[in-house]
Amino acid sequence: MPLLSGGRHGLDRSAPLGDESVFHIVETLQLKVDDGLRAAIADAQRLAVSTQGAPFAAAQAARIVAQQPGAGILALWLADAALAARLSWSRPLPLIAGALMHPSLRSGGHRPYPGDADWTRSCCVAYGRAAAQACDLFAELGRSSQKLIAVAPRLRARGAGAVIETLLNEDAVLPSARRGAMSDRGLRRLFDRLVALGGVRELTGRSTFRLYGL
Repeated sequence: MPLLSGGRHGLDRSAPLGDESVFHIVETLQLKVDDGLRAAIADAQRLAVSTQGAPFAAAQAARIVAQQPGAGILALWLADAALAARLSWSRPLPLIAGALMHPSLRSGGHRPYPGDADWTRSCCVAYGRAAAQACDLFAELGRSSQKLIAVAPRLRARGAGAVIETLLNEDAVLPSARRGAMSDRGLRRLFDRLVALGGVRELTGRSTFRLYGL
């Protein structure tokens, strides 16, 4: 989820709550920048350096920002950024948005929202669930990465190293995306070979416009 993690387009993701990063997200979401939104963002930035517990600071940051018109997504992004800052992480992880969708947190048919009376409790539960899922995913990707690295020496195609590096750094890769001097046909054959060796998976299940990843 690139948007919720701050994106990769020229931003310093180690400083997600800096004005440049925050207002880049604001611009991407096409939000109106007025005094109310600026004040809410400033409050979220202060919470990120407060002495509050990490999930409580994140929950309060989201609650404040979500009161601004159309700022629901921004509120969740800032919650993750505030959590990362309070835990001294080098960069935020996109945790809260997906975890809030879990059926166990729904009440009256609706997912938790920062304006709810029990938002703080829901936020803490969601972060606990998201952290466990992130640890499981980390372990799974680690095993998949090692498998890809293990099969790499069996590849003979020139330029295969660049493809391997891309697969290790991206969520999904298009075989049509040019990598060095390799032709489209060569790239397709390389990805077919990687799948046959168990190094990567085809992610879409389609016969065309395929995507590959760990």
